Amino acid sequence: MIEIQSPCIGDFAESCTHGCCPVPFLGLVESSTTVRHARATTAGISRMNFAKLTKDSIFPNTRFTNHECLPPLPDALSDFIRAYPQYGETEEADRIRNSEYCHLSDHVCLDYTGFSLFSHAQVHSSIASTSGDPRPSGLLQPPYFSIAYKSASLKSQVQYGNQDTALESAIRRRIMLFLDILDGAYNMICTANRTTAFRLLAESYPFHANKGLLSVYDYESEAMYAMTKSAYRRGAKVKSASFSWPSLRIHSDKLMEKLSKGKKKRRGLFVFPLQSRVTGARYPYSWMTVAKEHGWQVVLDACALGPKDLDTLGLSLIQPDFIICSFFKVFGENPSGFAGIFIKKSSTAALESSAIARSIGVVSIIPSRRLSQLTDDYSGTDLDGHSSRNQFDEDDIETISSFSGPLPTHIGNDSAAIDNVLGEFASTQKQKQEKSTTTAEANKSMEILCRGLDHADSLGLLLISSRLRCITNWLVVALIKLQHPHSDSGHSLVRIYGPQIKFDRGPAIAFNIFDWKGEKIKPVLVQKLADRSNISLSCGFLNNICFSDKYEAEKHKVLERRAREITVAGNRKKEKTTVGINVLNASLSFLTNFEDAYKLWTFVAKFLDADFVEKERWRYLALNQKTVEV
Repeated sequence: MIEIQSPCIGDFAESCTHGCCPVPFLGLVESSTTVRHARATTAGISRMNFAKLTKDSIFPNTRFTNHECLPPLPDALSDFIRAYPQYGETEEADRIRNSEYCHLSDHVCLDYTGFSLFSHAQVHSSIASTSGDPRPSGLLQPPYFSIAYKSASLKSQVQYGNQDTALESAIRRRIMLFLDILDGAYNMICTANRTTAFRLLAESYPFHANKGLLSVYDYESEAMYAMTKSAYRRGAKVKSASFSWPSLRIHSDKLMEKLSKGKKKRRGLFVFPLQSRVTGARYPYSWMTVAKEHGWQVVLDACALGPKDLDTLGLSLIQPDFIICSFFKVFGENPSGFAGIFIKKSSTAALESSAIARSIGVVSIIPSRRLSQLTDDYSGTDLDGHSSRNQFDEDDIETISSFSGPLPTHIGNDSAAIDNVLGEFASTQKQKQEKSTTTAEANKSMEILCRGLDHADSLGLLLISSRLRCITNWLVVALIKLQHPHSDSGHSLVRIYGPQIKFDRGPAIAFNIFDWKGEKIKPVLVQKLADRSNISLSCGFLNNICFSDKYEAEKHKVLERRAREITVAGNRKKEKTTVGINVLNASLSFLTNFEDAYKLWTFVAKFLDADFVEKERWRYLALNQKTVEV
């Protein structure tokens, strides 16, 4: 059993005056048993034993009521390794981080989702190299790219979009190899970002015939919202899965009822993420199989998955009709990038040509140095510019934490001109066929070095999963051990939503911080204060929550209302009010280390001081900085 090396720990019968208050000793296992289990490897620990091991080994019999009483980092790390000896097997990830991502040493990055293409060292070594240096033949360097907008629908791009640049062709091949998606089974279309990918699909799908749109999200997704708006306008009947409080597990009976209701031949789209980006809840693959059996076409949202999670899916067996993934340039430094829609070739026939889709966001990937040399084949805008982490729209939840925001407005305004320039695109394909065949053969010989993907490949699924399992579950325990001092009702500082301590939970945590009176501190405020401590968090809005009679009283305490304007059939505007919970979100990656989790824990613990927020306000006023709005 771990002993906290702190002057606060003394006789269990005494109340601790320094803030670490032992809880009653309630039948904990013997120390030797705990240590014996702690030395087992991941392969030898059952899921149930893992949860028990975690509870018994991480700060057992302890509550922290003072942020100054937390164990120092070396002691916490030592206890962590003792509880999870298998973590030592992932030291290669630490080596990669230290050598390739040195910028993370003073930045806790917990707001990225998607797949990182390049490493920090790779990009900066390319910047340092002179333009006259010879480059290896057939290897595309340096790893810079921009995106150029095309006036093309999904269907036309699948049918005629074989005009890839060498860079795009190389990146496409590398991504499909990384995701283990067979080029012969799927076509990959690049889009500006995740939100445009969802909207493009909605604008191209025949909702007039297949009216259903059923999604499985326990949070308000900006991408799903864009898809819903387009689907509503085109006559779709939109439904969502429900999640049971407080576990936030899928309400299976209700989802099965929605999947089986209606005519089997005209069901529509079933949009399914294998994992919640906000809560870390993981969902069984079998829901996709059930949906297919009931006549639905399946959209797999893989944007929140870890870098090797698709290795467990077996795409050749399940074969979703559409897969959506997102990619960014450098983890923790450059969130710009693009998204990809993978369309199963046998499902292409279901898509329709759409005039609206032509101006939404199909893109080409081009070298940045050629941005000024674009031909009429592209309408380009460079999305490489950074956006401040402190400047965001509180309602634009997805945009806060993902690499890409809404499309620039001038792209849509110029769509008519783009269409005029490229209106002959499809009709000229026969003349270009011979040229494109030659170009395609040349492109196949080009390669691009994506060290971000290479690092994930070198670690593999098992090591990445083990590393994230240890850090995430430690952080869950550490957060719930924080409790307000002198609280008669025993108010916890932190509430975690969704999965708690769990072997197969995802590496994302949804939580809120409460003051000593039990009132929630605004997540946006916490996010801003964290940012000033070089900790990047994101915010989310949990919804689609259903309460049983047992929790009816709690329902009115936890739910908040949010109103949004939506467009329904006939372009009519309608205000829709949703209820849910505003939360903070921490998303971990394989580059996250124990120190990152420890820094977040110590930051959150500062809220145990009832005057912490007010002190921060005056401190920044004294420094002549902007105040934090409470």
